[in-house]
Parts: sequence; structure tokens; C-alpha cells
Amino acid sequence: MEDLVTARLVLHPLGVLEAERVAAGEPAAGDRWAPGYPTDGDIVGAGRYLTTCSITGDPQPFGPYEIRRRSDGRAIGGVGFHGAPDDDLTVTIGYGLVPSAYGRGFATESLRRLLRFARERGVLRVRGDTDHGNTASQRVMTAVGMRLVAEDERLKYYSVVWDDDGAPDGAGTIPGAG
Repeated sequence: MEDLVTARLVLHPLGVLEAERVAAGEPAAGDRWAPGYPTDGDIVGAGRYLTTCSITGDPQPFGPYEIRRRSDGRAIGGVGFHGAPDDDLTVTIGYGLVPSAYGRGFATESLRRLLRFARERGVLRVRGDTDHGNTASQRVMTAVGMRLVAEDERLKYYSVVWDDDGAPDGAGTIPGAG
């Protein structure tokens, strides 16, 4: 599986051995982790991926990706899919950054690239959610074209949908992904 590259970032697909290190919070020699990496979200995501691998096999390219800065190669967070597309060609995504990387547009840049990747692979819907109080994440999902589609007492749910030809059906578009 190849890295996904943006202007400032490399989204590196995690393999099982890398995910085991992230889940354990123990870098190997040569791993370049920014302070605070992995976050709790990265650890949970790596664990989910490892569980999926043990039950149904490796879902890559629909697994976790480590977000690395191109400038220094340091891992600053993660973005990825919660598994392979379902029968309706829908995937769920998650993402997060170390605090020192907040406010620089890295989450938006990485999520925009991940959505483009999903669309290129025939995915028709991408879903994500966030806590009511996480306005930064809400802004990220809105910035990449996801729309608020529902909420409950705990979470806000976002989605972007394309038709079979890749055109948006009114539930959100990806700016710059055409």
C-alpha cells in the first residue's frame, strides 16, 4: 500500500507491526513521533485495526494512516477508516492530531485527501461523528464538504455522499477534489 501525499503531509498506511507499536505506545528505532504521539485516539484506532485484522483480515487500504509532516517526517496524528466499505459502499472515518499540531490546517488537509482516496475507490458515502463540544472537528468536517445529518445527546453525525458517477447528491461535496 502506497503513502497518500498532500502538499505538507504524508498519510502512511499502518501495517500490523506498526499498529502494534502505536497501540502499545512504543516506537521502534527509526520511528519519528512528535511529542504526544500516539494520542488516545491513535491507540484506539490501532487497536480497532488489529482486532479487524485478527477477525476478518487486513482491510487496507481501508485502515488507519499515520499523519506525518513532510518537512521532518514526524508522526503528528492519525486519520483513517474504521474498516472496509459496507454493502452500500459506505465507510466511517476518524482522525486526530497531537495538540502541538492544532490550528495549522493539518486535519483538514489529511481528511480532504482521505475522502478523495475513498471516492477514487468507489466509495459512495463517508460518515464521521464528533462530540457536541468539539467545534474544531465540526469545522474540519464542514470544511471538507461533509454535512451535519443528525445529532443525539452525545454526538453530531456528519456525512458526504456521491452518486454512482462520483457526483455529489446534495449531502456534501469535497472542495478541490474534482
